[in-house]
Formats: sequence, C-alpha cells, structure tokens
Amino acid sequence: MKTLHLPSLLIVDDDPLIRDSLSLALSGEFDILLAEDRAQAIRLVRDLAAPPELALVDLGLPPTPHRPQEGFRLITELLAHSPQIKIITLSGQSEEGNARHARALGAFEFVAKPCRPETLRDQLRAAWIARRGEQRAAVQNARRLGLVGESPAVEAMRSQIKLYANTPYPVLIQGESGSGKELVAAALHQLGTNPAAPLVAINCAAIAANLLESTLFGHAKGAFTGATAAQEGFFEKARDGTLFLDEIGELPLELQAKLLRVLENGEYQRVGETATRRSNARIVAATNRVLAQAVRDGSFRADLFHRLSVFTINVPPLRELGADKLRLLEHFCAEYAAQLQVPCFTLDEAAQEAWLRYPFPGNTRELRNIVIRLMTRYPGATLSATRLEAEFDPQPALPDGAPLAEDAQSRLLQGEFNLDDLLMGYTRTYVDTAMELARGNVSEAAKMLGIARTTLYSRMEALQKHGTQQRNQ
Repeated sequence: MKTLHLPSLLIVDDDPLIRDSLSLALSGEFDILLAEDRAQAIRLVRDLAAPPELALVDLGLPPTPHRPQEGFRLITELLAHSPQIKIITLSGQSEEGNARHARALGAFEFVAKPCRPETLRDQLRAAWIARRGEQRAAVQNARRLGLVGESPAVEAMRSQIKLYANTPYPVLIQGESGSGKELVAAALHQLGTNPAAPLVAINCAAIAANLLESTLFGHAKGAFTGATAAQEGFFEKARDGTLFLDEIGELPLELQAKLLRVLENGEYQRVGETATRRSNARIVAATNRVLAQAVRDGSFRADLFHRLSVFTINVPPLRELGADKLRLLEHFCAEYAAQLQVPCFTLDEAAQEAWLRYPFPGNTRELRNIVIRLMTRYPGATLSATRLEAEFDPQPALPDGAPLAEDAQSRLLQGEFNLDDLLMGYTRTYVDTAMELARGNVSEAAKMLGIARTTLYSRMEALQKHGTQQRNQ
C-alpha cells in the first residue's frame, strides 16, 4: 500500500501554547516540526535530510519578541537554505508595513494573529499547490533555459551562458538574492557537453561548518561520531556533471584551501581517509556578496577567487530590467493560471506604470510571490494601482546610486504623498536595525544611531503612536 506523503511544515513560535495548538490543529494534514526561536529553527533545518516544504513563522521572536526583525531575519535565512520553501508569516503586530516587508523578503503570505485554523489551512494549501506547480515548471524550464526577458541585460546574459557552457572551466555567478542565479547554473549545465550527467547543488550557507567538509568530500566509516557507514560527498555525486556551489562566499576559510586543490588538480580526500580521489565535475559557484571586497576584507582567499572567476556572469537585479518586469508578470500569470485553473488578472494603465516603477527589492522571487497572491485573490479581475500597491513593500531600499531628486519627483507626482509616513518609515528601519544589532540594548543602539538614549526612547514612542494611527485610519 502506498504511503500518503504529508507536506513537511516547520512551525516557529516562542509561545509553547501556540506551538502545541497549531501542531494539534494541523498535524492531520502536515508533518509537523517545531522550533521556539530563530537559532533553533536553523539548527533543526540544517540537521534534516531534506528542508521543510512549508513554514509558519511568527515575526515576533526572541530576543526582541515585540519587534519583527528576528522574524524577518529568519525568513531570509530559511530562503537562503532552501529557496523553494513557502513561508507563511504570523504576527500579533499586524501593521501593514510588516506584512508587505515580509512578502518583499520572500514570504508567501502574512496572517495576523489571532486567526482561525481554517484560515491557516487554506493559506498552507495554497502555498503547497504553488510549490508543486513550481517544481513542475522547473522541469519544463530546464528544457528551455528558464530565462524570461528581452532586455539587453538578459540577452547579454544568455549570450554569456551559451559562450561559457561548453568549456570545462569554473563559472562564478554574481547577483542579488532572488535574482535567479540557480536558473543560470541550470542553463549552463543544460547547454554543456554532458547535460544527461547529474547537476548537484549545495548551499554553502545552509550547512553547519563542522558538517560541510564531509558533505562536500564524503567521509569514511568511523571518521567522526555518528559516521556509522562510509558516505560519498557531493563531488562524487556530481561525477562527470556539474557541482553548483551556491552562496560560495559563506564557505569557511579552512575549506577554501581544500576547494582550491580540487579546482587546480581535481584531487580531494574523504574525511577520515588518506587515499586521494579525483573529481571530474565542472564547478559553478554563485554568491550575493561582492567577493572582491571579501578578498580585501580577508574573509575569502584571493587565489580561490581568481580560480573561480575564470568566467563571471552577473545576473542583473530586476529593478534594472525595465519592460521585462511586465514580461515576467505575463509569464507567471500564465503559469499559475494554468495551475490554479483560473483566468489571469490584468492591470489597468496606472497599475502597469506602478508595476514598472516599483524596484522589487526581492527581485524575481518577490515578483513571483506577488503574482501568486494576486492570482489567488483576484482571478480575472482588472486591478487598479491602489489595489496593486497594497502588495508592495512600503519602504523598499533605494537602488545604489539611484538619483534621489528623480525618485522624490516621481513620488510627489503620484499624488497622496505623505512626508511623515516616509520619514517614519526610514526612522523605523534604522531604529529596528540598530536594536537588532545591539540585541535589544537601548544604550548601545543609541550609540550606533548617534543620538542620546532618551532621544531614542522618544523616537520609539513616536513610531509606536504612528503605527497605531495608521491602523486606526
């Protein structure tokens, strides 16, 4: 008899009563994993053979349970570990700005506490359907590069992929989180000399440092506590195919030397063995960091950087792709309309202009999640700019070097501009970030911000009042 597969669901909440209640309510439909804070959640995920498929994350987690920063950080770390995971955020801090920022970071949806179990089930089912659809689409995309767009930047990237695919040399893919670096790696493999060989991917940031060496190179039986049998590493699993090292900038320095040896002569050793093995895998690495700066900082080896960057492909951020934002909108609308068996929504003229103006700080991942939410809520509808902008992060980070005067002019011409809201938004961002870095220590946070402790208390009180006024409007 075939065993029914239950989607794995990670629940992260610091309230044991809420954790137990959610587990009881959802255990019949999901395979439940529980964690009480960000650190425990990350340890749990790293120890699993496969990452959870879904997650329910409370934004207010220790050590700052009355602020959403720890939850925001966990969203980022979970998606770094597994970009396919679908995250539903929960919060008693039901400010619309928090909901939008969570979505911009990559969360699938935001649910305000308290909520009915039926509401959570519906959201989790929708997330699960979306995830399965993306897995099917990934198979199809592998056959056609999976790169959508006609802008000069995307065309140049396609040309680079075709040029580098048939060479045996390493390729370094650089780009912001959510920009699609894994699609570039898959395209390089698909167009390479041996597309039928394995494409093996490992996220260097998602595996504990003490386990990363054995994960990459394998280990002998008895090499360490718990090594009850010999195990091959990812270099062996890749065989004559491609080994994709995602987030290569997070690789510990002590392992960088061993990776350099493999790149130079193909040789490595399993942990606990003295015999030398050889790898024929082609190495493709990716990072969202500026590795040249990491070399200057001493956190990344210069010789490894130069060896990895024989060929470099820069994945452009979505904010630079102009009309490709609309092409991606059409692409994902068609994809999810077919999956959900509903008609596509459309944007009126003002909404299209808003779509093109929005910088999408979460890149293609954010755009795709917005499409899924709109498809679920408004199938077949024509959306106005007001309805569309409710899905946008109210305080997206400005692109580096963006002309401030032009941005201000654009905001003012949109109408209904509120300077207090803008200034409060920036104030909240810096105060929250300082409090996170200071781990809740107000005196330390005030020093970082260059203001007196009493002034910081006043600013925090003003932010709280402003948030209350927005909710009551």
